[in-house]
Parts: sequence; C-alpha cells; structure tokens
Amino acid sequence: METTLQKNKPLTQTDAFPILGTDHVEFYVGNAKQAMFYYQHAFGFEPIAYKGPETGFRDTVSYVVQQGKVRFVLTSALHPEHPVAKHVQLHGDGVKVLALQVPDAAYAFETALAKGAKPAADLHTTTDEHGTLTTASIHTYGDTLHTFVERTSYSGSFMPGFEPWTSKAPTTPIGLKYIDHCVGNVELGDMNKWVDFYRDVLGFQLLVTFDDKDISTEYTALMSKVVANGNGFIKFPINEPAQGLKKSQIEEYLEFYKGPGVQHLALATDDIIHTVTELRSRGVEFLHVPDTYYEELLDRIGKIDEDMHALKNLNILADRDEEGYLLQIFTKPVQDRPTVFYEIIQRVGATSFGKGNFKALFESIEREQALRGNL
Repeated sequence: METTLQKNKPLTQTDAFPILGTDHVEFYVGNAKQAMFYYQHAFGFEPIAYKGPETGFRDTVSYVVQQGKVRFVLTSALHPEHPVAKHVQLHGDGVKVLALQVPDAAYAFETALAKGAKPAADLHTTTDEHGTLTTASIHTYGDTLHTFVERTSYSGSFMPGFEPWTSKAPTTPIGLKYIDHCVGNVELGDMNKWVDFYRDVLGFQLLVTFDDKDISTEYTALMSKVVANGNGFIKFPINEPAQGLKKSQIEEYLEFYKGPGVQHLALATDDIIHTVTELRSRGVEFLHVPDTYYEELLDRIGKIDEDMHALKNLNILADRDEEGYLLQIFTKPVQDRPTVFYEIIQRVGATSFGKGNFKALFESIEREQALRGNL
C-alpha cells in the first residue's frame, strides 16, 4: 500500500459533527504538584486554575496550565484506591482525556451514542458565578476518553469547581501556540477499527495513510492512518505495529503503558529555533539524528527561510510537501516509562507529517530503545 493523501476529500468548514477545537488534555499523574512545576518551568506553561481539598474536593487534586491555546489538566489522586491512582499504577503518567470543545455537548453526546460510541460519563451541567458549562464523555482506544465540552456560556478560569490559581514563581513562555495533532498507539490489527470509529461515530475523514514501507528501518516498522475532523482543527494519527525483525517503538509503548493510549502530542510554534533553544536550556531532552542527516537536506527539501546551521546545532528536522515545508523535533519520553513524548512542529505552509524524516526518526528511536534494552 502506498502513502495516500486524500486530495479528493477536502476539509470543509461545515461538519455534521461540529467540533470547535481541542478544549484541553487531562493527564493522570502520580504527583500533580510536581508535574505542574515541570510543565511551568521546562515548557513555559502558566498555571491558571486549581481544584483540590481547599476548594471542596477531597479525593483528587488538579492543576490547569496553559500556553497559547494549549491547555493541560494535571490530576492526581489523594487515596490509593481511587480510580486515578489505579490508572497511574497501571499505565504510569499518561493522557486520560482528550477533550473536544463543541457548540452543543448534548447534541455531540447523543449523536455519538446513536452511532455506536460507548458512554463514559453522562451529560453533566454545572454552574457558578461565571456561567454554565456542560460536559459528557465517551470511550476511545484503551482507557482514553473524549470529553465534549460546551463552554460558550462560561467565562471562568476553567470549569466550575476550579478556582483561579497563579504561581508565585515567574513563568516564561516558549512560543507554543496550539496542539497540531495527537497520536494514538493501538494493538496489532486494531488501527482500522479505530479509524472506522472516528469516521463513523465522529464524522472524521481519512486524511493520509502510511504503511510499513513508508515507516520502517532495517529492524522495525509500523503502520499509521491519520483522521481529521471537518474543519481540520483536530488530527489524530492512529499507529499500530508492523512485522519487523525486532521490537518496534509501538510494541515498546504498548508493553510499558499496558495497552493502547496517547503516544505523543505535537505542539505548534511559529519559531521553532527559539522554542527548542529554550527547551534545551531548561533541560528537556530530545532524540538525536546524526550530522549526516543535514548533508543532503537542502538538496532534498529546497530553500527554506531558517538558518541551516541553527537547525543542525539544535538537531531540528525538515521536510517539504506540495504546500510548503515543516520543521520538527521530538523529545525523549517525559516520564520514566518509555511512553508519552512531545513533538515540536513549525509549519511553513506544509500540511503533511514529515514523511521524509521517518527513517532518521525511527533510527534515533531505535538507538534509545537499545540503550533501554528494549529493542
């Protein structure tokens, strides 16, 4: 199967299942206070809201941090028998909720259920002095949820039950703008099932397909399909392992996450050189590609505006498609288990996902797997 871009199905601004964008991503973590500190000081997220015992919630603590349109909720349990604690015990720190902002949560929830979605939390409306907010949740791959959030009548810091909260420590943003895409890893044979789920239940379109000839090295391979909603604001690549001589990165993830889940979030910036310079200075570690990658880069992608020496020094990758070019780099896992990591991406017209970098990226991942004894 060749790489296929679905040019015959352009994304439109009208959608049978309208989604306004990503509302937030909620992580279940072992220590929300320390996770908040990490995202504030390493990634430049501003703490904006808090929920916990001081606000009347006795079982969990949640911190909300934001930069640009990227909003993370970091949640920990206060008791070992709580479902959040059990989730962390099984999976480690990871993404529990990919929340989608919708104009009408009741319509979204009822439509999803009618098309076969499994409910996770019924329609729930809460009100405080800042207005009214409505949510409902459905299951997706693994233990991950999609929560529909209707906040058009709400002006508070985040949600009812949360109070505004700021840190006394200064925060320096690094230029993150929005979530470009979110990648999920599923088990062998399940990729098409979840592609069908997004297409049939949420009205997404198949945007691009990569097979094991596109994404492979001498030792490992995977297959991936990218689905996107009607306005293109939400893009979800779905990966599954493919046959290879050694254990692939998807198999390693599934082994350590104990099932399907979110592999990485791609965070967009308008100045990747500044963003990555800041991240490196704050101790964030990235995958490494050898200097030979840059020897024929300009011959492959053509002229770009950025300084090639800066890209090489920061180890930033580049690729081009029919619409323009993109720059990207991938962190190492941001927790002890080799599971969740981040991509930093700058698009200069390009709408693709860096196919020209797949081989170099996979070889760098394999080097890290070998160091962990997991290849």
